[in-house]
Amino acid sequence: MSGNTTLTTEQQNAATPAPSALSLSDQAYRVLERHIVTLQLQPGSVINERVLIELTGMGRTPVREAIQRLAWEGLMEVRPRSGIAITALDPKDFTKVLDAREGVEQILCRDAARYSGAYEHEKLHEAAVLMKQAAVTQDIPLFLDADKAFDEVLGSASLNAYATRLAAPLQSHSRRFWFRLRRDNSLQDSSAAHTRMIEAIVSRDEDAAIESAKELITYLRTLTP
Repeated sequence: MSGNTTLTTEQQNAATPAPSALSLSDQAYRVLERHIVTLQLQPGSVINERVLIELTGMGRTPVREAIQRLAWEGLMEVRPRSGIAITALDPKDFTKVLDAREGVEQILCRDAARYSGAYEHEKLHEAAVLMKQAAVTQDIPLFLDADKAFDEVLGSASLNAYATRLAAPLQSHSRRFWFRLRRDNSLQDSSAAHTRMIEAIVSRDEDAAIESAKELITYLRTLTP
């Protein structure tokens, strides 16, 4: 598996989340974030709003709200009278992202082990099942969907809105670097690392949850140049 591999049309469609109870703005964000993470919107490229409206199939208002959110997360830059720039991707920056993410990930896992309930445990289990399936079938879009779902459940389960808001953009950047730098065994390794996190959280073992968060970041550092 090469880090430069692009997704087929079928994979791109599979990677787009199905309509749900999410707001139109959230749906537009999910679609655009996925295209950025999978490099379908090429790093460093400059596009216009119309392209993004056509890409999402949604109206101007939800797309603009999604653009604002992605710009705040550092995945886009709005350039007046020039267009919208997709943030460049320098593999050397992955280390900086992981440095910033490491501590907050431990906080989220610890608090999720402490405060999560039956609903969150069910959703975490679903994410673990999908990640394992993705590792077996080498289904990258499925893994990315499960990883995004895991991050969102982790945030809500932690009951720590401050840490969640800090972690969310770092997690998105990490997914993009992972997609770019992944290796042949990356799906299996990523699935295993996340499964250990989920098992620790569901078992309410705070110390194990913290260690599993450390292990995830340690694994991701093996992909850095």
